[in-house]
Amino acid sequence: MELVPAVLASGWASGVNAYLCVVVLGVLGRFGGVEAVPEALTRTDVLIVATVLYLLEFVTDKIPYVDSAWDAISTAVRPTAGAVIGLLIAGDASSLEQAVLAASGGAAALVSHLVKGGLRLVVNTSPEPVTNVGVSLGEDVAVAGVATLTVVAPWVAFGIAAGLLALGTVLLVLLWTRVRRGHRRFHAWRERRAVVA
Repeated sequence: MELVPAVLASGWASGVNAYLCVVVLGVLGRFGGVEAVPEALTRTDVLIVATVLYLLEFVTDKIPYVDSAWDAISTAVRPTAGAVIGLLIAGDASSLEQAVLAASGGAAALVSHLVKGGLRLVVNTSPEPVTNVGVSLGEDVAVAGVATLTVVAPWVAFGIAAGLLALGTVLLVLLWTRVRRGHRRFHAWRERRAVVA
């Protein structure tokens, strides 16, 4: 397995949903016979804990504003998971290479986590819960796909993760600009109404 694309792709996936990333990699290693998956991720206790936490996140991530609180709590968890998975994927690499790969995995997870958190804040301004559920399910499918490709086709996984990160960043900037513009218009309308009254 090529280390750099695998670490960056798994880092992106960890930043969006660390528990699902661990579950997918662990299941592939344990039941799918994929030897590229680090053995620590295939342990029963790791799989049970990651599955329980994923199920909790699966529900929490669908509830407007609760998802953003969960994202805030996960700011420490997701980049750490990305760094740990990067370190585990590095395996027998030299100490310096392990440190660089772990830091790269953590950095990729942090960036994708910040983009995800920002997008979810913008989505929460939508008055209906359908958008939240749709975005959350889309994130889960993307994470499962990228995590699977990480150990099967690392460069493909990296390309998809990089494309999704770029798309997410562009959407975040565009949507955030629209939300701020709408917020300013609402305050201006409210001030005009207060003057008339």
